Amino acid sequence: MTTAAKTVEIAGHDCEIVVPDQLHAQGFTAIYLHGVHLQKLADHPEFVAPFLQRGIRLIGPRTGPHWWLDQICPQFDPAVTPERYVTEHVLPWMAAEWDVEPPKIALVGTSMGGQGALRIAYKQPRTFPVVAALAPAIDFHWKWREGDPVLRSLFADEEAARQQTALLYAQGFNCPPHQFFCCDPQDTRWWESADRLKMKLESMGVRFECDLETRAGGHGFDYYTAMAPQTAEFIERSLEATRLRLV
Repeated sequence: MTTAAKTVEIAGHDCEIVVPDQLHAQGFTAIYLHGVHLQKLADHPEFVAPFLQRGIRLIGPRTGPHWWLDQICPQFDPAVTPERYVTEHVLPWMAAEWDVEPPKIALVGTSMGGQGALRIAYKQPRTFPVVAALAPAIDFHWKWREGDPVLRSLFADEEAARQQTALLYAQGFNCPPHQFFCCDPQDTRWWESADRLKMKLESMGVRFECDLETRAGGHGFDYYTAMAPQTAEFIERSLEATRLRLV
């Protein structure tokens, strides 16, 4: 089904890549943003498989537990933020090496990476018109309260962290046209904030898809793997809809 995951270096940092045996005819690709535990695609072939079955290749930047923020995190890089690493280094590499550019690229993330994918897409919907988030850690400012060392180093208080959450970047006039998010009701830490995002998007009349009902193990790769087929189908369908609209 696939070649083995391998690692490439882009601008001094590692990125995982997984390429299917037969690439989608349109070159559809997804940037995968990892969670706070830094688990690798290579360690979760069942999660990756539905994407590869649809010909979607994956690239996973490795930025550490830095919440994909647009703020300098010295432990990651003294000059480029995690968010800008994706947009200013990974995207150009993909264009040069794979000849693929937006809007044929989706953002997908799990947990910490899920909130990062949403927030980046809300900030740059023309670059990322398709975004999917599995168990997104939207209200990550709670982690400041719990003493998260990265968030404590970046924000003076919990409210400053809250101002950078995806929920506050979601605006009806500036949302990606294709967005999907999901969270297990047993995921007691993050389900409520996903439901809050759902209510906000509904109140603004924004188009989206979500699944806040499926139960598949709570928070973690058991759940991500269970939701991967639905996520991969959404990404392929949405990238194709975007392509046809632009033709």
